[in-house]
Amino acid sequence: MTIEIELKFIVLPEAATKLAAQLAAWPHQHIPAVALTNIYFETADNQLRRWDMGLRIRGFGEHYEMTLKTAGQTIGGLHQRPEYNIDLQQPELDIHLLPAEIWPAGCDLAALQQQLKALFSTHFQREKWLVSYKGSEIEVAFDRGEVAAGELSEPLYEVELELKSGERADLLAFAAELGKMGGLRLGSLSKAARGYALAQGKPQLALRPLPVMQVKRKATVEEGMRAAFMLGLSQWQYHEELWLRGSAAAQASVQEALETLRQAFSLFGVLVPRKASSELRQNLTALEEALNVKRLEAQSFCFSPLWLDTQLALTNWLATEHWRKFIDAKADAKLQGSFKRFADIMLGRLAAEMKESFDNIHHNGEYQDKAPRLERQLLAVHLLAGAYDSAAVEAWTGSWTQLLHAIRHQQESWLDAHCRQAVKQPAFWMNGSPKERPEN
Repeated sequence: MTIEIELKFIVLPEAATKLAAQLAAWPHQHIPAVALTNIYFETADNQLRRWDMGLRIRGFGEHYEMTLKTAGQTIGGLHQRPEYNIDLQQPELDIHLLPAEIWPAGCDLAALQQQLKALFSTHFQREKWLVSYKGSEIEVAFDRGEVAAGELSEPLYEVELELKSGERADLLAFAAELGKMGGLRLGSLSKAARGYALAQGKPQLALRPLPVMQVKRKATVEEGMRAAFMLGLSQWQYHEELWLRGSAAAQASVQEALETLRQAFSLFGVLVPRKASSELRQNLTALEEALNVKRLEAQSFCFSPLWLDTQLALTNWLATEHWRKFIDAKADAKLQGSFKRFADIMLGRLAAEMKESFDNIHHNGEYQDKAPRLERQLLAVHLLAGAYDSAAVEAWTGSWTQLLHAIRHQQESWLDAHCRQAVKQPAFWMNGSPKERPEN
């Protein structure tokens, strides 16, 4: 088994022509392009997908290799997954050659082998460079071809950076250097994910409202903080794909995702010093200001250096736990405390601010003035409310959302009634056992 650590980029065709010239800035070894074919296998009920596995046979020249990738972690476009590679004499699938311990308990390998069928394929030319950067060796692979499933296909232009030896931080720093050429964006979707979408007929994806963030029981504050940034980044990249596919409405959802990230910085800023994220927050602000222009052209914006720099910086910040360089022992102790207790306290503060803001409205114009702040506060609540009864959370946030909707749509006759209903609601976050409640 090896742990594959790589960054994936989608690249514009015109930008790909600059790649060789950009890489000439570093010591490297060039490997000419070779033709590769990958055939991906799956069961009729997507069993491997449900196990978070990917299985393929790759052919290049007279050589064949079976690869199984198992559950790992993706942050932005940084993919870290265990993978198992088996050389084959013929392009014939035989999962019995893989280590027995990788399969779930009780898995019937013979039955699974019978159920596996070719689902989609990729065909591309791969050109490679082995680059020396700082103390690391990084393989740069440029893939140009297509992903195909049945009658459907889509073009493939990708650049993958794989850490062959050295430090993950060097990989991320090198990516930032390479990104200066323009025409790149992080690829959160693997070739396999794109193939699955084609195999399903490439269904039209719907906008995805920010969900209430869920964390494991007894999560620490640091785990909750990390989950909040991961959720914001996931929302951003999901709606980036929709925007690029022609959904104009997704631009507003991207803006909401960026504001979610800013709210996460605000919530956890009581524990993590601002200097730990100052440049990253400045980039987020610049992106939000640029996105305020209506009807932006998605492709030029999503492939811009500012867009890539910000996603790379956030990916780096999360992957390297950059905040740890800026916290002392006291702050660290708080980060290792209960996220539920932290959420109790922060929800109490947010609710008090919301109630104070809307308790004494003298004219309808005040509602419009207060709407942007209410919108931000509701995003923050979504990052804190996962440890509580979902029905109670939905009822509480629903009342405030109803008020916000009435403000946005100028339903003036309903404003005061919705406001009274929202303000008078009891707290949903103080219904746990006494020892789960915050200490005074």
